[in-house]
Amino acid sequence: MDRVFLAGHSMGGKVAPRVAAAEPVAGMVLLAAVAQPMHEAAVRVARHLDSFGALPDGFLDTIVRQATLVGGPDLKPSTPAADLLFGFPASYWLDLRDYDPVATAAALDVPMLILQGGRDYQVTVDEDLARWRAGLAHRADVDIRVHDACDHLFFPGTEASRPEQYTHPRHVDEAVVDDIATWLK
Repeated sequence: MDRVFLAGHSMGGKVAPRVAAAEPVAGMVLLAAVAQPMHEAAVRVARHLDSFGALPDGFLDTIVRQATLVGGPDLKPSTPAADLLFGFPASYWLDLRDYDPVATAAALDVPMLILQGGRDYQVTVDEDLARWRAGLAHRADVDIRVHDACDHLFFPGTEASRPEQYTHPRHVDEAVVDDIATWLK
């Protein structure tokens, strides 16, 4: 495994340390990797979308109610998936609640490149990247870079990022691709 590197984006970045703990790799590239508990991140994103009218009436309340159940003591394996975020089963949320991606990454003996878009509202510099920075600050083999002009998909831009922008064909910022290629060398 001395030549296999693992890359993960968003939730893939969140679970990449878990994969690397189970199947050794030479290193990891985490792109916009979620570190905040997923149910909390879902509420943050929903509030952002609701702030400019992108959600149907009452949807934010549903997300908050479902996230509260996911994060609370009343979540049981028998809780119906229909009552939970995204319709995912209770077993998924119970497992995810007990998983700390930053602590798992910190325990790995592999170099890491962590990239974050500065315009990303789904995985943010303040909520998620701050957790990665704090938990991996002691690691000299962790390189963290923020691409200020990039959104969640690492598309460059200047305006505030919104979900409808993801529907336009674009390319990942060349600087992101260059960062990854250079780091892998």
